[in-house]
Amino acid sequence: MQAVTREEALELYEDMILGRNFEDMCAQMYYRGKMFGFVHLYNGQEAVSTGFIKQLNQPDCVVSTYRDHVHALSKGVPARAVMAELFGKATGCCRGQGGSMHMFSEPHNLLGGFAFIGEGIPVATGAAFAAKYRHEVLKQSSPDGLDVTLAFFGDGTCNNGQFFECLNMAQLWKLPIIFVVENNLWAIGMSHLRSTSDPEIWKKGPAFGMPGVHVDGMDVLKVREVAKEAIDRARRGEGPTLVECETYRFRGHSLADPDELRRPDEKSHYAARDPITSLKKYIIEQNLASEAELKNIEKKIDDVVEEAVEFADASPLPPRSQLLENVFADPKGFGIGPDGKYRCEDPKFTQGTAQV
Repeated sequence: MQAVTREEALELYEDMILGRNFEDMCAQMYYRGKMFGFVHLYNGQEAVSTGFIKQLNQPDCVVSTYRDHVHALSKGVPARAVMAELFGKATGCCRGQGGSMHMFSEPHNLLGGFAFIGEGIPVATGAAFAAKYRHEVLKQSSPDGLDVTLAFFGDGTCNNGQFFECLNMAQLWKLPIIFVVENNLWAIGMSHLRSTSDPEIWKKGPAFGMPGVHVDGMDVLKVREVAKEAIDRARRGEGPTLVECETYRFRGHSLADPDELRRPDEKSHYAARDPITSLKKYIIEQNLASEAELKNIEKKIDDVVEEAVEFADASPLPPRSQLLENVFADPKGFGIGPDGKYRCEDPKFTQGTAQV
């Protein structure tokens, strides 16, 4: 395992603490009625997001799943913009129209969270194709080489058709993409061992001619090492890699899940392997930082998360005039006025004006 510098170790620690504390705050806000709908938290899986995304450049793309808050934070989307989106406010990164499962940020090349499993993989493959086209046809690539795309998805997705189709296309065209499987061993309430004919997902990579790698997804330094190799390979134009990160979520599938199906001994086993605790132990043992310095980082992140909540709470709701934006190319062409009222001229449907 490659050694890390003090600066690198503290960056990893700060990003993982941000992810954990942000999600803990989300749980509080959800139960206080500040968030609505389904909210899926990332606790326990921080080593995967941090280990991969902190290796990227700004032009590189990330495509996420419905468990997307921490991916957005790792890619640089401000905590206040993510929290405001969760609150459904106009200051959110999607102006309150995306919510928990649909984080998107064009400036950060976060191409979306996707609520249905597998649907983000073709989008990521398309982004990787665009990067290769810019590089080879338009000659617009950066000095570092090809822009890279990360496609995140879970173990339950790996039995879906999009997964296999996109692996085939990515290898056929040598696309600069890394398929990152966050194997947390459970697809909602279905054990991974009961849902697939071969539980070793990484083996599906070599079946298509690309490298397949298994890594301990609870160890950010191991994830980071694998991520660096796969990203560098993609940048050089050598094609895709499939990486299976064996990790574990510390909470239920969503905040509406009582989490009664997983055995207590299984949960306690993985809780004892907390990736943040492990990194903290490594930093102190290697004399990269003191306990006091790490406490200062934790205090800094607490302040960031508190400020994000205050910002989100004070932000305005989206105006009615925003209702059909990003749905139709010309909302007014469908009878939506600037006041957000729907006006239907056809008497078969209604008389007068209806509120939307």
